[in-house]
Amino acid sequence: MKLPEELKYTKDHEWIKIEGDIATIGVTDFAQSELGDIVYVEVETLDEELDKDEVFGTVEAVKTVSDLFLPFDGEIVEFNETLEDEPELVNEDPYGKGWMIKAKIKDTKQLEDVMDAAAYKAHIE
Repeated sequence: MKLPEELKYTKDHEWIKIEGDIATIGVTDFAQSELGDIVYVEVETLDEELDKDEVFGTVEAVKTVSDLFLPFDGEIVEFNETLEDEPELVNEDPYGKGWMIKAKIKDTKQLEDVMDAAAYKAHIE
């Protein structure tokens, strides 16, 4: 299982790549393997401001549907539209082409709760 060192991780099995005040978010390799084959990704919150821990979308796998939670207050500024036609990218390349959203971070202090790769690895073991 891959856990890129440069990313941050949440207890809800999402990864965060922070670039200035923009965060790219997706689900971890662990999450996609637990979910199984992803068949649909839904994000209807584009251009909306959400509070920390609000649901920004859902991932549908063959056997289950899982909510996606925003790990900080912010605005959803971009959705990876490629996932509409190729949701399997979440399984094939969760940290690359399978990214889900980009969000503008309102308060970086809220990111103090996120884990580094080592802490996330301990969380899932």
